[in-house]
Amino acid sequence: MLGLGLIGGSILRAAAGAGREVFGYNRSVEGAQGATSAGYDASTDLTATLARAAETQALIVLAVPMPALPNMLAHIRESAPDCPLTDVTSVKLAVLDEVVAAGLQARFVGGHPMTGTAHSGWAAGHGGLFNRAPWVISVDDHVDPDVWVMVMTLALDCGAVVVPAKSDEHDAAAAAISHLPHLLAEALAVTAAEVPLAFALAAGSFRDATRVAGTAPDLVRAMCESNTSQLVPVTDTVIDLLTRARESLACNGSVADLVDAGHAARVRYESFPRSDIITVTIGAERWREQLAAAGRAGGVIRSALPSLDTRR
Repeated sequence: MLGLGLIGGSILRAAAGAGREVFGYNRSVEGAQGATSAGYDASTDLTATLARAAETQALIVLAVPMPALPNMLAHIRESAPDCPLTDVTSVKLAVLDEVVAAGLQARFVGGHPMTGTAHSGWAAGHGGLFNRAPWVISVDDHVDPDVWVMVMTLALDCGAVVVPAKSDEHDAAAAAISHLPHLLAEALAVTAAEVPLAFALAAGSFRDATRVAGTAPDLVRAMCESNTSQLVPVTDTVIDLLTRARESLACNGSVADLVDAGHAARVRYESFPRSDIITVTIGAERWREQLAAAGRAGGVIRSALPSLDTRR
């Protein structure tokens, strides 16, 4: 594990709890000491950690903020270029671009656990963070089946369900269901702050709608600004919806169109199918396309799929 914050630290805990041999690096002494004090194998020595990874051919998990990624990839290229590699970043195409630039694409499979809190750092994590949470694993055309199996197994060992997806489709979805909500939460918090009585009356709906506004601003900026091409159009869609609702309210005293459409969309979400993906063999012909189509339709992987190397 390279990075022992909320996500990386939780993976370290969960993977160790599943019986895996796992060791980690953290830049801050506080985070590394917190991990070692809790009985985990952690260090602030990146060179030694990568040397150990290279010696054992360990799966390297990048759990550092997007701005730190190019420097970290440069270290991996120098010290452990042949290790299988994944990440937990909330954008996938931007990460893939950096991986390609570093010459590490052949052994890379992108990943994104779709879970978290508004808190950060080692102390914020826990081993149950991924229980039943979707964990996206990229099925782009370059993906190596053996590395994909490694990443799938890690996610399942951490208690997650795996959602296969193309990187560009992940980024479009993440813009709508993760990055845009952050912007909306910030805007709602700012708007309420300008109304004198608002915070005194605020209760559940305001608390829930602004929860992610408590996330560290630098983390929000990193995820949103790294997905600009997808976030701009969905932001335009919301602005258009609110503009039309505002005009209807001003002219007709009604917000029925937006409320009805929103309620219907929420109902569809609550009944969205989560079928098990069980018939795809990793490494077989068109396995990536089959997984992408299954993930797009709501399919998830709850137990390890067979591969051409393990199916006997």
